[in-house]
Amino acid sequence: VQLQASGGGLVQAGGSLRLSCVASGSILSIGDMGWYRQAPGKQRELVATATTGSRTVYADSVKGRFTISRDYRARTVHLQMNSLKPEDTDMYYCNADIRRLGRAGSETYWGQGTQVTVSS
Repeated sequence: VQLQASGGGLVQAGGSLRLSCVASGSILSIGDMGWYRQAPGKQRELVATATTGSRTVYADSVKGRFTISRDYRARTVHLQMNSLKPEDTDMYYCNADIRRLGRAGSETYWGQGTQVTVSS
């Protein structure tokens, strides 16, 4: 099982980026999917998560600017980031709770990270 993230880059303050993360492999089902971010020397923090019941949760710092969405058929989660600020600069990681074929229970998997840099 693998999570592949993409879409990071360099953007000016006020600009937008769209991150995508696709899950692949021997997957039976996918539960919650989300995005976290982490700066060097700091703890990884939740940005947004989307549950299988279509409930979304956002960090207070991104509410009204970021939107998380899922494409269940494509096993993909997106993060649309608008009105970006320099303080949004971080490495962004996707994660997903995945139940693998032939295994009982779910495990949490992480993508490799994609860098978002917002210049002032």
